Amino acid sequence: MTQSHETGERLGAQPGGEPPGRPLSDVGELVGRIGNDLSTLVRQEVELAKAEVRESAKKAGKGAGMFGGAALAGYMVLLFGSVAVWWAIGTQLGLGWSALIVAAIWAVIGAVLAARGRQEIKQVKGIPRTTETARDIPDALKGNEEIR
Repeated sequence: MTQSHETGERLGAQPGGEPPGRPLSDVGELVGRIGNDLSTLVRQEVELAKAEVRESAKKAGKGAGMFGGAALAGYMVLLFGSVAVWWAIGTQLGLGWSALIVAAIWAVIGAVLAARGRQEIKQVKGIPRTTETARDIPDALKGNEEIR
């Protein structure tokens, strides 16, 4: 046997676990398996992307809710601040201070909600695992053994 004939017999032997020396006549079967494996890999990547997007959307929604709470608190600061100034001027610095205290409490609540909402939004990372594993697909198709 010549070297090229021996090499031709070994093509396609290892990916499917077949013994070495399998004839090249089953190339169609090998290509079909590669197609099926690639299809499975792409489906798995799509499912991973969907799961990561759902998780990111959940965190983004939580952060957005906290920003909504901060907006409500900001509105209350303006409302009670305005009432406090109005009342303080109207009663010559008597009962108006109680409204100002309520406005200060709402300011603290708004600051806490805004800080927590900011933390939640910073934790949204997109789809990092999908991005990482999708980068490995070209290496896997080339047959590189060292995949990240």
